[in-house]
Amino acid sequence: MTKWLHFCSLFLLIGLSGYGQSNFNISGIIKDQQGRTIPGAGVYLSSYKTATVSNNDGQFTLTNIKPGNYDVLIEMMGYLPFSKNVIISDKSVKIDVLLKENTIQLREVVIKSDPNRQKYIKQFIDYFIGTTPNAEKCKILNPQVIQTDFDSDHNLLKVTANEFLIIENKSLGYRIKYLLEYFERDYKSNIVYYSGHPSFEELPGSKSKKKDWLKKREIAYQGSSQHFFRSLYQNSTVANGFMIYKLAKVPNKNRLPDSLINAQLKRLQRPGNNIVRIGQGGFSPLNDSVNYWMKQKSVPKTMSILNRAEILTDTLVKAMYTDLKTINFSDDLYVINTNERETPEYTDRSGYAIDRPLDIPNYQISTIHLLQAPIHFYINGGIYNPKSTLFSGFWAYEKMADTVPMDYVPLTTKK
Repeated sequence: MTKWLHFCSLFLLIGLSGYGQSNFNISGIIKDQQGRTIPGAGVYLSSYKTATVSNNDGQFTLTNIKPGNYDVLIEMMGYLPFSKNVIISDKSVKIDVLLKENTIQLREVVIKSDPNRQKYIKQFIDYFIGTTPNAEKCKILNPQVIQTDFDSDHNLLKVTANEFLIIENKSLGYRIKYLLEYFERDYKSNIVYYSGHPSFEELPGSKSKKKDWLKKREIAYQGSSQHFFRSLYQNSTVANGFMIYKLAKVPNKNRLPDSLINAQLKRLQRPGNNIVRIGQGGFSPLNDSVNYWMKQKSVPKTMSILNRAEILTDTLVKAMYTDLKTINFSDDLYVINTNERETPEYTDRSGYAIDRPLDIPNYQISTIHLLQAPIHFYINGGIYNPKSTLFSGFWAYEKMADTVPMDYVPLTTKK
């Protein structure tokens, strides 16, 4: 089962305060390194549809911002992309932005020939955009800005981009600008790390097409981690179909100690060994014995034990700060979305499926592993400290192609 660590990414990036509270502004002035103001620069809020353009004096204002933790993104042709973290609590915020020239854009680019480039880009797209049905209609329009680097010594694939990635999602009806800060696939641990900042805008479409997009967006949102943390904040997890259990990892008593396994392998692999005795009164070729101990080495060191005592929201969630709630827990959280079933694409081909007791139907299941305690989150489902979590299961399976903005309003709320 592949695991995913989302660093400052996708729908986990930005926090927002409760609805109906006072709104504020984020304003500023954009200049270059010579102190000249820059008009016409695009200004975005990461993970939202909020955007504006700097005026002739390089000034900009993002309005109607609720208290929370945001990343402001700046884009201008000829300059490097810019991001700045801003926290709004009880007043508007003004920032100064200094853009640096993008020398890669301004000079002729020499691309080093790499016969594996297309293979690496394909892997990046699969792990970043995803392999869900929505991903089939999701495309990166400017793959030429992607740089790949495979470190054979450490078995790592690193991907960067010197411009915003332009992503067209024709399944959900979004055009996404994504500032990719970091992407790494560790082939040894089979874990993917990535960080970045998406901004969303609506694609143009017919009335029927927009209606179809609304349905698919609702499906993407329902049962997502964003939906779960919103429900957790509002103490409505049960009402929204979520069940929370604990998943503990305990030592596997059926696995022999590493010291014994390694000692046996070292003994068997000594030069000159031809046959060894295993069991009572029997002999076996050396290869059979080596194979036996290698199999012992591959036996998992731990076993997962599911505690079926349901975790209630009021015992899990603490309100330690204004507009911010907190959860802290031992073991993993095992989250069951009882309103949706696993899809055949996920169950049969994705490799992300999580084991379940035989009496639990094929509901969508995800787990939350705590990396840095505690987890702080806002009413819109945004996590203040996304490095605190590691998702597995369905939430790891759905990626950028199945992401909606942080300010998405569910159809049930609209009604």
